[in-house]
Amino acid sequence: MKKFLSTLLAAVMVMGLLTACGGSDASGNETQDATAPEAKEEAAPEAQEEAEPVEEGAEQESADADAAASEVLADGVLTVGTNAEFPPFEYVDDNGEPDGFDIALIKAIGEKLGVTVEVENMEFEALVSAIGSKIDLAIAGMTVTDERQASVDFSNPYYDALQYVIVPEGSEIASFDDLAGKNIGVQLGTTGDFIASDDVEGANVSQYNKGVDAVNDLLNGRVDCVIIDKNPAQVFETQFSGQIKALDGAQFGFEVENYAIALPKGDAALAQQVNKALEEIKADGTFDQLVADYIG
Repeated sequence: MKKFLSTLLAAVMVMGLLTACGGSDASGNETQDATAPEAKEEAAPEAQEEAEPVEEGAEQESADADAAASEVLADGVLTVGTNAEFPPFEYVDDNGEPDGFDIALIKAIGEKLGVTVEVENMEFEALVSAIGSKIDLAIAGMTVTDERQASVDFSNPYYDALQYVIVPEGSEIASFDDLAGKNIGVQLGTTGDFIASDDVEGANVSQYNKGVDAVNDLLNGRVDCVIIDKNPAQVFETQFSGQIKALDGAQFGFEVENYAIALPKGDAALAQQVNKALEEIKADGTFDQLVADYIG
């Protein structure tokens, strides 16, 4: 009995060895086992190709961003702050409602995001501090600056602008050096305010909440010039034709600046969605149509 068991065990071991090394198919031809080294080498590239596209970290990051964005827009309302004293970008229309290029642009972005846009008209200087509390974001012909970036984030720029200098007809002001010691009107908290207050030697700066108030004081002789963005300057020049003229900021050495939408600090998800909507609006022709309608 023991001898029979020993013989049987030896036969099983031999069969196992043959199976590990190879076998035969139904036709009696030898086939290579899938676990042989050569087979593994051939299968490896295919298996690797299938595994490569999976990037769990990136997918998780994207999912987290979408979740965060949905929290900001969960109520279906985007509360937007502006200062409707900056035509043609923002102004109060005949019905007493904020209108202008920026207002139309943010409403178009709201449509892309699937939310209703509610506009809050407030003083320009208060906009940055109100983001994240009273308002969700701000659009108001706002230039991207290092100082503002310390408090808020910005969308991708949507418009290039340049400061202009408005002077009375017949004024001798024609260069940056001519601004020294002058009475300069500016809109509070704007780039024009920063230039006049920080860069012009001996300037006496008068700050206004509304650009038009600065222009009115220019017409009344209370200031010698007004520094304000190109497009509002051209609007005022048209409104008061023959009384004032808008001088190109390039002859004063002013640099081109970028307008962008101010967003809550650190809210990368909201920035991602706003930028995506902005790209779509530019791609489908909406942006160009708004420029034609409001800016020309």
